[in-house]
Amino acid sequence: MDGQGRPSYNAWRERTVNRNQRRSPMLLGIKPTVDFVFKKVFGSPENVPVLIGLLNAILRFAYPIVHVEILNPFSYQDFADDKLVVLDVRARDSAGRWLNIEMQVTVFTGLLQRLVYYACTMYVDQLGPGRSYADLRSAISICLLDKRLFRDDTIPHHRFRLADPEHDMEVSDSIEVHTVELTKYHLQEGTISSAAAIEQWAFFFLLADRYEPKRLRELLPGVEFQQAVSAVEAIAAKTEDRRMYDQRLKAQRDYQWGLDSAREEGMEKGLEKGLEKGMEKGLEKGELVGKTQILQQLLGEESSSTESLRERTISELSAMVADLQERLRSRES
Repeated sequence: MDGQGRPSYNAWRERTVNRNQRRSPMLLGIKPTVDFVFKKVFGSPENVPVLIGLLNAILRFAYPIVHVEILNPFSYQDFADDKLVVLDVRARDSAGRWLNIEMQVTVFTGLLQRLVYYACTMYVDQLGPGRSYADLRSAISICLLDKRLFRDDTIPHHRFRLADPEHDMEVSDSIEVHTVELTKYHLQEGTISSAAAIEQWAFFFLLADRYEPKRLRELLPGVEFQQAVSAVEAIAAKTEDRRMYDQRLKAQRDYQWGLDSAREEGMEKGLEKGLEKGMEKGLEKGELVGKTQILQQLLGEESSSTESLRERTISELSAMVADLQERLRSRES
């Protein structure tokens, strides 16, 4: 209250904002790219149809996947601390293929190699006692990214296999790695309902938090999306899940902030080092240019211009100085 008994501006504004929020439809407000949400939506047995929908959109087999068994189901114990870890979903389909799918919000050195390593591990782990090599099935590693991995490339989805490109042959039922860079898809609300399934999933991952659930269901009418939206809604409505989501989102942001800060610091140090090195090289080259011109004068020759000498490399200038010095010594002896 102010001095005249009237409500303060801040109190009035707070009541107005709250009233407007009650009138407006509530946005989903949950990012499916956060590890807790991703694992609960795609790694819970009751959401197997959602996982199948995503896998079919990415893999596009001649015969779609109709059943998968989740090998590492969602567990709250996976989120017992605030550390940011990669929480993947491992599964096996009815054709015996082993699948690993993960969400990455950070691109780091060696990411592709790690994906290959995971796929190789899944491939090797199939060969138990008494089993034949002929029993091995595809081991497929899938990485969804909300950052760019291949910066000079505009293609969002890449599939890597064991192949002989020269003779157009590949080793089937072996190692396979998929990268899906979500931000490379051109997502438009007006056309998303008729877009390819993978584009619709990109829309869901990147933009779901900005929509009211009813509107999101209208834009993504497929049954797998309806269930995915319901799963995210349940997280938003449950206090324990919402608290866990907020913690994981904060951990994710803190990790990214630390990574960006370290990268900037490294760039600054690299720049300083580069400048120092450049100055050292500049001084060295300047000294060699001066020596060359003095030696030419002592030999009674016309001095080369500074510009022409600076165009030469340090090694070339060093060789010129050595040659001029040798000629001067020979003349004096």
